[in-house]
Amino acid sequence: MSANTITILRARRRLAKLWKADGTSEGYEDAKHYDMHCEPVDGLDGLHALLTELLHRPDCGVVRGAILDPARTQGVRRLVHPDPETGDQPTLRDTAHHWLALDVDGVPLPAEVNPLDLAACARTVLQMLPEPLRDAELIVQATGSHGMKPGARLRLWGWCDRALSGAELKRWFRDAPVDASLFRPAQVNYTAAPVFAAGATDPLPERLVRLVGATPLILAPSAAALTSPQKPAEPGPRLNAVSGSRYALAALTRACSNIARQGEGSRHPTAVSEALGLARLVNAGLLTQAEVTRAVDGALRQAGKPDGEGTAIVAWALSRRTDTGNLPAGVRA
Repeated sequence: MSANTITILRARRRLAKLWKADGTSEGYEDAKHYDMHCEPVDGLDGLHALLTELLHRPDCGVVRGAILDPARTQGVRRLVHPDPETGDQPTLRDTAHHWLALDVDGVPLPAEVNPLDLAACARTVLQMLPEPLRDAELIVQATGSHGMKPGARLRLWGWCDRALSGAELKRWFRDAPVDASLFRPAQVNYTAAPVFAAGATDPLPERLVRLVGATPLILAPSAAALTSPQKPAEPGPRLNAVSGSRYALAALTRACSNIARQGEGSRHPTAVSEALGLARLVNAGLLTQAEVTRAVDGALRQAGKPDGEGTAIVAWALSRRTDTGNLPAGVRA
């Protein structure tokens, strides 16, 4: 199967969020069985056309996995491995694709960015993603909660210059604020606009926009760069609590200095990036949430941002960053 294809699932359930007149919502309905078919996509234009069609199909979604057996596509489960309890056999296999979908959920937006402006929201988010995406042409899609809940809740679609596997994508975006579960072959990617019940209205004028870029393609890192094992960190001295705290406080000082010296357009994304790093130190017990919040909020005020923006950013970073595995050698909880 070509890398220029996409697997579409159709369920006899609602695969879209439902918003009610009182502002509450119902999530996606559970579906166990699907009908599957494969659609060819020819570059970003073809992907855009397909996504425009799927936007109005609340019974459909897509997965990265390719159909394993063309004779078994109706009323099947989305399985990559056999189910030992039921004996159900796999229906999908992992495969590489040129198309890329990134899910960004709840990234705080600067006060001056209108959440109804998808292009502006995307440009804010792109500052937190690998550099090749910042120059590439992309498709920006509002997910089911964007415009209804605070923050940027977007799906970014692009076309890479080579086909990338799910494992490569996990490695490439391991430090980015994206949902890595979408890189799994059987994970449903919900592509339909939300459904609005009687009395509820969609606040967004459009839910799918094209973001013009300097290059038509996302220039992905080489396969060797994404598949070769990382060089182990040089063994360092074991740090006691005092030396570990010195390291953490130095990191906090550097982060806040970096935030405070940023100009218009880079202050907010820099604060988000630094907060994600500092959250690792909080989770490792080397800093407290209160001191990180005070410091980041103060640095943003110094840079000209309103009170409270740092509080929201730090809270979000701590909700996303729970691991301590990327701390420097010797610095552990």
